[in-house]
Amino acid sequence: MHHRLGRLFWLICASTGMLLAADASWQTKPPTQWSDEDARQVLIKSPWSMEIGARIAPRQTEDELRAGGQMGQPKGVGYDGLDPKGSGPTLPKNIPDLLFGKEKPSARSQVRGLRLRLRWESALPVQLAELKAQELDPPTLEGEGYRIAIYDVPGGYLKGDPKKLGDPLKEYALIRREGKKDAKPSRAEVFTRADGAVVVYLFPLSTEISSKDGQIQFEAHIGRIVVNQIFPLAAMMFQGKLEL
Repeated sequence: MHHRLGRLFWLICASTGMLLAADASWQTKPPTQWSDEDARQVLIKSPWSMEIGARIAPRQTEDELRAGGQMGQPKGVGYDGLDPKGSGPTLPKNIPDLLFGKEKPSARSQVRGLRLRLRWESALPVQLAELKAQELDPPTLEGEGYRIAIYDVPGGYLKGDPKKLGDPLKEYALIRREGKKDAKPSRAEVFTRADGAVVVYLFPLSTEISSKDGQIQFEAHIGRIVVNQIFPLAAMMFQGKLEL
């Protein structure tokens, strides 16, 4: 049953990705003829770059933190800036609520959604679109491999070395393929911008992703932010070649 549902989900993802590509004018033109709008579509709504739904996990309670050997809420990327002002616990408004513990759960103690942008920075169509759109400073990492960037992470005000900010996140990301060992990133860095932080992961070419894999699943935990996205590889062909 689970296998059948998984297969159905994959077919839906693949069909959606192919329809997006089929409807896109940039697919019918050589890159040298792309318009500004073509480049924009590649960068915001294509198989390699899209808005995704992520999950914000609830804050740990003080008891849970102490049990894990921590004191106070963690700080940094994926923790700061997630909870809106006034989202903490509210005091009981009357004596019965105070006596019987009818405290309204705070927003930050609930699972919530978050919209992020995910982009395969290493994919050729993305690089061509960035050049056309004159994105002269895309977040990059040194080294060869698959580069996946997550934009709009709260915390654009964070300061620090990109590598030091990203090192703790490296252990909590992977690419999953059926029948193969999970691939881990060799590096992770965090670039801060005025509109938010960008987390970039570098997966080595030894990961060896091919169209025969059918689909891959990218997972990442950025503090309390949980990203889980499936990519149907049939939708990620460009000029007859799988581009990641």
